[in-house]
Amino acid sequence: MTHASAPWHDESHDVRDAMSLRALYDSAPAPAALFKECREIHPLYQRYIEASPFVVLATRGPQGLDTSPRGDAPGFVQVADSRTLLLPDRRGNNRIDSLRNILHDPQVALQFLIPGVPEVLRVNGEARISASPALLERFEVDGKRPATVLVITVNLVFFQCARAIKRSRLWDPAVQRARSELPSPGEILQALEASFDGAAYDAELQARQARTLY
Repeated sequence: MTHASAPWHDESHDVRDAMSLRALYDSAPAPAALFKECREIHPLYQRYIEASPFVVLATRGPQGLDTSPRGDAPGFVQVADSRTLLLPDRRGNNRIDSLRNILHDPQVALQFLIPGVPEVLRVNGEARISASPALLERFEVDGKRPATVLVITVNLVFFQCARAIKRSRLWDPAVQRARSELPSPGEILQALEASFDGAAYDAELQARQARTLY
């Protein structure tokens, strides 16, 4: 098969309108798939947020869409009230892609994951970036404060069913991969920039990350 004849280059079967898209699926959404939606944080959904140590933050900026992983101790995303979440921006690589995107467009989406739990909690809303000293102090860990805190006004909350997690076996220890099976960060960086010392980077990586978690 030549590159030109590959099926992903054939646009003749592309779906271009909502009616054609619906026709490809055998039924309408089940009622439960719709009434699980809330316009605020239901107390039962709050328990998911408080149990989650990991969330994916999606934003949109001038260069397009972006997703960013955020993680800390369970409950690191705080429920301030039924319409407000607080997400500290912990130390990272200082690219601040998500934050720059929020300055351009405040719309955000979050997916909360909980180890061992197959459902995923989804939240849509609008965020603003706060450097309030009181908020930064609220999220202080080991004497270190985040640079900023996202104040997220919630517009929609619902849970995603377990099929994706079950198909992927995400929480199944039997399918965990050894880290050595995949390229290391240093190997990737050296492949992209030949003058970079990937081995030295890898040798110091774990200690550096341990020093700079907060």
